[in-house]
Amino acid sequence: MKSIRIAVTTGEPAGIGPEISLMAAQALRGNTVRPILLGDIDMLRERVQQLSLPVSLVAYDSTVIPASDVVEVLHHSLAVACTPGQLDSRNGSYVLALIDRALQGSIKGEFDAIVTAPLQKSTINDAGIAFTGHTEYLAEQSATPRVVMMLAGNREMSQADKSVKMLRVALATTHLALRDVPAAITLQSLLETLTILNTDLKNKFGIANPRIIVTGLNPHAGEGGYLGREEIEIITPALNAAKERGIDVHGPYPADTLFQPKYLDHCDAVLAMYHDQGLPVLKYATFGRGVNITLGLPFIRTSVDHGTALDVAGTGKADAGSMITAIEVAAKMVHSIKKT
Repeated sequence: MKSIRIAVTTGEPAGIGPEISLMAAQALRGNTVRPILLGDIDMLRERVQQLSLPVSLVAYDSTVIPASDVVEVLHHSLAVACTPGQLDSRNGSYVLALIDRALQGSIKGEFDAIVTAPLQKSTINDAGIAFTGHTEYLAEQSATPRVVMMLAGNREMSQADKSVKMLRVALATTHLALRDVPAAITLQSLLETLTILNTDLKNKFGIANPRIIVTGLNPHAGEGGYLGREEIEIITPALNAAKERGIDVHGPYPADTLFQPKYLDHCDAVLAMYHDQGLPVLKYATFGRGVNITLGLPFIRTSVDHGTALDVAGTGKADAGSMITAIEVAAKMVHSIKKT
């Protein structure tokens, strides 16, 4: 069976991205998954030596099938030498160049998926490049009019039998100041988000009939209009329009009581209205093994559920669990698409 080629951007060079990428690629390389690290090969070799990682690196060659005991690197030079834990804005353009190369390769079919290590937004902005985040950048660069940010991870369903179910939380808005959220939530935007979420749950996760539950925006989902009217005037009409399209959607529910088994055990995804409404719950339940997924793109993209962890970089204390899961989930999504 042909290996799934996954481009892994190693992210902010001063953070833990390079080392967790190395560890994950070493753990997963083999016959079915082919992780290809994008980064400065000399810097990555330094991290291997600093951390005594059992990793052997070779330059990536698209025409050659590598040996099973090596990790491939698609080399791109740093702008300046990098020390773990010490940011340098001169490397901001380097970080973006890794994303651009992964995106280019995915669109052309060279890579089956992209997995991104964490980057430092401030470094890129300090370099004079306006940057909001991976999600928004990939949408802009691929000319995708709307994407949906979703985090996912396994949660324990039963203390008795230790069974697990994947918790998926998508967002109606992403990296916005809280004061800007209400104006960004419109009937049309919610309908488009629900359509993308429903489509990708089917096509990229292999769920035949996804069931989606939706939070309200206001406390108590507006309390019948006494705590806000967005649920009445925007969210409920959007859900009704989605139902007319055949989407199995329910809500809006108060966010403070929605994240409990009687709801989560019987749904495939939650749509929350804003970043810090849905993600704290998911990260509490799955942190260290969660995955950030961008839906709606013309390619598969997953990422870790954490930041650059500058205080841990280069110490040997970084946990590659989320990166390993991100690569595994990307590979499963590739399989689901190939089945359709």
